[in-house]
Amino acid sequence: MTDGAREARVESRVELTPAAAGLLQRLREVHGPLMFHQSGGCCDGSAPMCYPAGEFRTGASDVLLESLVVDGVAEPVPFWMARSQYELWSHTRLVVDVVAGRGSGFSLEAPDGVRFLLRSRLIGS
Repeated sequence: MTDGAREARVESRVELTPAAAGLLQRLREVHGPLMFHQSGGCCDGSAPMCYPAGEFRTGASDVLLESLVVDGVAEPVPFWMARSQYELWSHTRLVVDVVAGRGSGFSLEAPDGVRFLLRSRLIGS
């Protein structure tokens, strides 16, 4: 399978809850264009991290799962995942949500006392 085919296959695997979309709107007003990265490593590796676009460098070990379109945000918000993590989650649909509580100090929402969280469901269910 070519990279283009792989990208087309995984393109619609991520969605946002209304709460997550609202938080992204507020973060965009303060920080400019945004991006997500899901590492799967230590230090809150199970939580998607939100950064100013381009602040986290992606490379060959990452997969672009989705360019999320958010009402009120001028540009799509890319959602990247470490390729090794994607291999474990490839059979799921990911839902980005927001919950109360502090997550990583590196993610933009941390000072607001909330954190992004991934929920998942099997594809086809």
